[in-house]
Amino acid sequence: MSIIYLIVIILFSLGLYTVLTYKNLIKIIIGINIMEYSLILLLINIGYKVEGTAPILNSNYKVIVDPIPQSLALTAIVIGASITALMLFLTIKLNKKYQTLDISKIRRLKG
Repeated sequence: MSIIYLIVIILFSLGLYTVLTYKNLIKIIIGINIMEYSLILLLINIGYKVEGTAPILNSNYKVIVDPIPQSLALTAIVIGASITALMLFLTIKLNKKYQTLDISKIRRLKG
């Protein structure tokens, strides 16, 4: 098992722990981002090959890398950035309405 897979598991577990245990909305968003970036690291690792090259405009290559996981990783980064912006926008709106970032207090004030 590669060290990268171990790092991915540790990062994903850390993000999941943060999402499940903390009550602050900002910390929950950070946990979600850690989970997302660990999966992006996994995608990049899947497409990587030692001494590989991109199969572009040249047929003199011996080992090629798969460009699909790399393009999926780039797409995930763009989508993740927009989702993070949306989560932060909603957090600002919740903070203005309830004057707190604690999710348990927001649930209590809402109901």
